[in-house]
Parts: sequence; structure tokens; C-alpha cells
Amino acid sequence: MWRPFLIALGLLTRIPAPWRGALATPRELGHSVLFYPLVGALIGALLTLFVILLPTGLDAGIKAALVGIVWVWLTGGLHLEGLADSADGWVGGLGDASRGLEIMRDPRSGPAALMAVTLLVLLKWNLARVAIASGDPAIWLIAPTLGRLGIVLLFATTPYVRAGGMGETAAREMPRGWAFVLAVGILLGAGGFGSGWVVLVAGAVWLTVRRAWMRRFGGVTGDLSGATCELVETSVMLAWVW
Repeated sequence: MWRPFLIALGLLTRIPAPWRGALATPRELGHSVLFYPLVGALIGALLTLFVILLPTGLDAGIKAALVGIVWVWLTGGLHLEGLADSADGWVGGLGDASRGLEIMRDPRSGPAALMAVTLLVLLKWNLARVAIASGDPAIWLIAPTLGRLGIVLLFATTPYVRAGGMGETAAREMPRGWAFVLAVGILLGAGGFGSGWVVLVAGAVWLTVRRAWMRRFGGVTGDLSGATCELVETSVMLAWVW
């Protein structure tokens, strides 16, 4: 049980973990996907602690910027990179799935990637500023958790269209039955915290994004799942502060 969790922790964060994806068996890699929301909750707990420890007299905008820096550092910018690659593949592929997937392999970032990341980070910064001013810490726990739950549900319901690599293995070996049980438990728990509206918005965004990936690429990749995480995370924050 601990190995899949530590694999998920090592893959999704910069927190030191003794086991990473390269050392995992296919079964462990598949089971590690089930722990993605728990890693999201851990990220949220660390962000909550960081917000609490910030000086009370500090400007909310500066606090939001610092939270954003810590957030990116904790995750290594993993999902932002996925968003950047997905934007390049979406625009550069011009509707051709194979061309778009090939562009996403290119480590260089094009104008679409720069615009997508800049706009999303700008929106997140403003949402974080409002959230900090409100003093409600629940958003820092719910947003990262539901964002990573979005990846779990993508792997459980969507074909993985890039052959080879850890992503394909994780999606193939993930226990789908347990993934759906996990999703129901998390969504009911989030709704129980008085965030039923947030869950509905996150679900609507996830369905829209999944449909877009299916129509444009015929499935999902690691980059597309990272982009999904960022979009769901941001939609949760937007719905919460609204």
C-alpha cells in the first residue's frame, strides 16, 4: 500500500520519496493512480499551512504570488507543462490528431503554450488573492484534490493514445472499479463540506475537457491529463470564490 502512495508522491511532487515511477512494477504504477487525489490533498494541506504562516500584514496580492510560487515548486510545474504542451498540440495540430500528438512531444514551447500558461497563472493569482482575503482554507484542500481526481477519472474512462511510457502503463493497470468508488467518496465528501456547487462546476468542466480531447485527439495522454488537472483546479477555485 505504501509503495503506490510513495510512487504517486514522487511522480506528482518534488517531495522526496524513496520510490518513483522508474522503479515501480506495472501493477504498482497502476495502483499509484488511486493515490493521486491523496497527493493533491497533501499539497493542499501544505498550501494551507503556508498561508497560515504568512504575516498577517502582508498585502493579499503578494501573499497570492508567494502561494503560487510554492504551489509550482511543490509540483515541479508538472501540470503547467502539460497545459503548455496541450495548447501547442491543440493549435499547431490544426485538427490533425497525429500531428497534434507529435507537436506535444516537442520540448520547445510555442506562442499557444506561452499564452495558455500566462493566462491561467494570471487567473489563478487573482483567485488566490480573493481566497486569501476571504480567510476560508477549504479551497486549498479541495482544488488540488479534485484536480488530481480528474486525472484518475480520465485514465478510467478514456483511451490512452500515446504508446509506451509510464502513463500508458498506469492507465492500463489502474483498478477501474476502485477508481470509481474513490471518485464517488471524494465527490460526496467535497459536497458535504458545503461545496456542492463547486463539485458540479468541476464535473461540468471535466466533461467538457474530456469531450474536447476525445474529439481532437481520440483519447488522452500525460500532457492532456496534466492540462485537465490545471483546468479543473482553476474552475474549482473560480466556483469557490464566486
